[in-house]
Amino acid sequence: MDDYRLIADRIAADIADGRLRPGHQLPTQRAFARSRGIAASTAGRVYQELARRGLTVGEVGRGTFVRAGRAADGGRVALAEPAASPVDLELSYPTVPGQAELLAGGLTPLLRPDALGDALRPVGVAGTGSARRAFAGLVSTGSREVGAEELLFAGNGRQAIAGALSALVPPGQRLGVEELTYPVVRAVAERLGIVLVPLAVDEHGLLPDAVAAAHRTAPLRALYVQPRLHNPLGVSLPQERAVALVEVLRRLDLPVVEDAVWSFLRPELAPLAVLAPERTVLVDSLSKRLAPGLTTGFAVVPAALREAVAGSLRSGGWTTSGFALEAAVRWIGDGTLASVEAAKRADAAARQLLAREVLAGQRLRSDPRSYYLWWELPSGLRAEVFVAEAARAGISVTPAAGFAVDPRRSPSAVRVGLASPPLPVLARALETLARIAGAGGGASPGGRRTDDS
Repeated sequence: MDDYRLIADRIAADIADGRLRPGHQLPTQRAFARSRGIAASTAGRVYQELARRGLTVGEVGRGTFVRAGRAADGGRVALAEPAASPVDLELSYPTVPGQAELLAGGLTPLLRPDALGDALRPVGVAGTGSARRAFAGLVSTGSREVGAEELLFAGNGRQAIAGALSALVPPGQRLGVEELTYPVVRAVAERLGIVLVPLAVDEHGLLPDAVAAAHRTAPLRALYVQPRLHNPLGVSLPQERAVALVEVLRRLDLPVVEDAVWSFLRPELAPLAVLAPERTVLVDSLSKRLAPGLTTGFAVVPAALREAVAGSLRSGGWTTSGFALEAAVRWIGDGTLASVEAAKRADAAARQLLAREVLAGQRLRSDPRSYYLWWELPSGLRAEVFVAEAARAGISVTPAAGFAVDPRRSPSAVRVGLASPPLPVLARALETLARIAGAGGGASPGGRRTDDS
């Protein structure tokens, strides 16, 4: 009998050669088993292997389909590099006019030989005293003043997440995450040998009862969440939901990693760390706040977890650059960071308004100040087909499968990043996507309801 991997290799070759096109529906596993003369259990392993390689995606209640595009990193879509398409609506690295000039002003004093010499010295995960004080002020709120001793630093936000997860969840143990989540977390978990447990969400975000139910099935070691401006859904936990989640975490004695990378767009929303500072590792970075090339990451870590997270960052080699850290201290101190953040909040709001106008009538979910939106496609239009058609038009968007913890279960939806192209280019790209959705869904772009979340 053929090994299931050899059968998967043949299907993969058909996909690579174009004999199976994006959006093509594979037969049911039972029909596939009959056609190949193999056991149903072997067919199931073939389909699991194809999904693991990122070649197929399962849509609940519909079946298994060939995905659009080539999956990177062993089948895991990481969204870590710019798309090859002329209009990139996948990644969201916002910049605003005048940003480079603002940043340059803060660097001028740093280029003096004495200052530069100090900035080029190596720093550890604890950073410097001036960095700890500056970043503590950055993340403090009216509800909670963060102490300088709580800060640890990494090379970027992804490394800060990896350090926190490595410290909290041993290999082979379970980490609870929203069922649609930041793709890099999936890649980090795979490398660390962490088992991801998808948790149900609704229009407001993570369901606390889902955390408790998953823990009853088999103990979780920690939780990773995005309670503010969730990526990809764009929703933020209401206060009462956040309070209920914290009650569950305390009852189960679970630590939580809070990803706050987009929180600067909604500074009035309190972090989860305000409600449960004793068990929350808050992770953030400067790549979205300032510029994608400045990737300083940082974490606010409670005392009980600090040494474990610091040791994890050290052993992983996930340390920051002294020059980047010193530059950030100056930008925080002279008000440059606050100016850039304010400009980006206005820019994100303008892009959301444009998207809502062009895509009026589509089923959209997002925050009015987010740099991305979640688009539930018209009935009958599969995400993989839509993504393939968009790519042929020179536009890259991300299918829901790129965010699904379980690649066999993903909705017919896409995430559209709004940050990268100039506004006129963005408008034309969105108009093209609306035409594709209208043609593929059998209805005009204006024929469906818009959901504001």
